[in-house]
Amino acid sequence: MSTYVSQERLDEMKEELVIRTKVTRREIAEQIARAKEFGDLSENFEYQDAKEQQGLNEARVLELEAKIRDAVLVEATTGGDEVVLGATFTAEVNGKTKTFSIVGSTEASPMDGKISNESPIGQAFLGHKVGDSVDVTVPSGVMTYKIVSIA
Repeated sequence: MSTYVSQERLDEMKEELVIRTKVTRREIAEQIARAKEFGDLSENFEYQDAKEQQGLNEARVLELEAKIRDAVLVEATTGGDEVVLGATFTAEVNGKTKTFSIVGSTEASPMDGKISNESPIGQAFLGHKVGDSVDVTVPSGVMTYKIVSIA
């Protein structure tokens, strides 16, 4: 499955992968070795905790490797005439203007106006042009956004 990311996010994931494989793995291995010195492993909290951390780290390593392998770079678009992945646009809802950017799911941050192309609101906007009204179903009902501009 493709992972849509900006070059910046791809670089961040690669950096995290290096840290987790070269630094975090070693630190956890040292914690496990120290915990083994305490004796009985079945009742050794430090050992159990270190093993749990190891499992979580390895799961994240696998996740990062898959995302990096399946990464599709998304360039920020400017001057387009419709909302596409990578576009930043302004929409009006209930008399208020909001600016959104359509990003891949790994970069989504709704509070910062970055909405995932996979989210219901992101999918609703894709393909629309300036002046279009877009209905988005939310838990409280339907909100109608009007696209004001596409940067």
